Amino acid sequence: MIAPEHEAYRLIGTPRFGGIQIISDHASNRVPEGIDLGIDPVLLNQHIAVDIGVGAIAEIMARRAGIAAFCGNVSRLVCDFNREEGQTSIIPLVSDGHNIPGNALDADGFEARYARFFRPYHAALSQLLDDVPPALILSLHSFTPCLATSDEQRPWHIGILYNEDDRAARIAIPLLEAEGLVVGDQQPYSGKILNATMNRHAEADGRPYLGVEIRQDLIADAEGQAQWAERLARLCNKIALDMPQT
Repeated sequence: MIAPEHEAYRLIGTPRFGGIQIISDHASNRVPEGIDLGIDPVLLNQHIAVDIGVGAIAEIMARRAGIAAFCGNVSRLVCDFNREEGQTSIIPLVSDGHNIPGNALDADGFEARYARFFRPYHAALSQLLDDVPPALILSLHSFTPCLATSDEQRPWHIGILYNEDDRAARIAIPLLEAEGLVVGDQQPYSGKILNATMNRHAEADGRPYLGVEIRQDLIADAEGQAQWAERLARLCNKIALDMPQT
């Protein structure tokens, strides 16, 4: 079994064979000692640095038997785990119009950061899923109520994302709609475009997964986080029972 905490990740709760395994790549806004991003610290509480609300939801869900959470332990500005192997955007130079001067690394600096965070994160996640295969993976993210470049409000309460494997999505969408929610099928963007962690650790091995994006204003406080944690736990257990096998 992997160590419960590493500077690249945290494992919360006890993974169970046939249980629910949460994966939250962008759960933290932590900047480790020795790294200076060169940005206004206020930005670390915004979406460019962290998926607002998801860390708390993962922790609440992982208190339940049969659910565990594997969470990124550094800001996505330090290392974006939801990127394909070797992409330069793993260590972003610009995010949402903001320059990240501390990420202007030479080749050796890039490799050192990559080896320190990206490789251990994905190696540990691979081992975890091999050691304790879950019935369902929940890929947990959040999205902004509107784009920085527009005042138009995004109407979806939750988006369901997937690439080729839509087994869980097809079950989840009508269940969520039955609760009166506005559900985005491949919205606010498509999982066929950005699905790196699930492509690598779920689709590549035929592991069932549900990719979700929750609108951040709904989970910005403790009440919303508790409500969505309960909803997602209930939803994931239902999907795990009803999931068609490949």
